[in-house]
Amino acid sequence: MKDHNYFVYVITNKSKSVLYTGVTNDLIVRLHQHREDALGNQKHFAGRYSCYYLLFFERFGNIDQAIAREKQIKGWKRERKIDLISSFNKDWKFLNDTIEEL
Repeated sequence: MKDHNYFVYVITNKSKSVLYTGVTNDLIVRLHQHREDALGNQKHFAGRYSCYYLLFFERFGNIDQAIAREKQIKGWKRERKIDLISSFNKDWKFLNDTIEEL
């Protein structure tokens, strides 16, 4: 059986004032799409708020598990999301340049 990769991720804007949670099967391409939207026509939430800086991600082998996790995180209050990000990325560094091939 072929392994699949799905990612739940949290991105933010430059000032770290907005958090966006999403799910994708190609994190690198998705981050590029968010960046293009933010720098272009800003059609989507992440684009309108210039969210394309990666703070957090988790990998799943099953899309149903990834979607369930995305929904779980989206249902949390900001404080709990901050705790999650901080446990993964203590200094809230932008991780875009640290992921090459996932």
